[in-house]
Amino acid sequence: MALKNSAILIRNAIVPILLVVQAVMMPTQARANDYLQCVPFARELSGIQIYGDAHSWWDQAAGKYQRGAMPVEGAVLSLPSHGAMQLGHVAVVRDIVDDRNILISHANWSPINGKRGQIERRVAAQDVSARNDWSLIRIWYAPIENLGTTAFPVNGFIYPARQTAPDGRQWASAKPARQSRMPNRSLFDRRLTADLEQSAAEERPTDAEPRDLIGELLDRVGS
Repeated sequence: MALKNSAILIRNAIVPILLVVQAVMMPTQARANDYLQCVPFARELSGIQIYGDAHSWWDQAAGKYQRGAMPVEGAVLSLPSHGAMQLGHVAVVRDIVDDRNILISHANWSPINGKRGQIERRVAAQDVSARNDWSLIRIWYAPIENLGTTAFPVNGFIYPARQTAPDGRQWASAKPARQSRMPNRSLFDRRLTADLEQSAAEERPTDAEPRDLIGELLDRVGS
């Protein structure tokens, strides 16, 4: 009887561990139908080690990472909860086009081929704030093949630890924004078209993308 009770206790202790291992090590094909959230993608691309819902990143970054109002390459764009976007959003700045336009890479923004959770690389984001302070932006929306019609409020930009906070408008190592406040639309449109073609030719959002499985589990249960 004692032996049977011991076996039951051992089984009850092991089963939860096995369930966790199974969830982490599930076959690739089983995960292929899942979609990628913006948080693990931004964390992998930027190297900024923050976990939890996107809307919590700005506050979590305080005291850990430099924060600021101006975009620089490699920084994480942080959006608070807004309307139906209750969990906020994070994206990584990939290029400075001019002082009103940047290119970002992010996940789970536009539905592509009817599927959410897709990765978009080097797509447009535009500052539409009255003071050109990046407090309000519009972001490329794939279904309409243009900037979306909604203007989203911005918390700011979180800078990777390997860099220092920008002195004024930008890091010394970052590409300077063009001085004109009126974007060169012809140049911007050509660069955007080229970037979209390059993005389409690159790998699609599949399980070949880097995955931080432990991080994803933490993201799903919050910080």
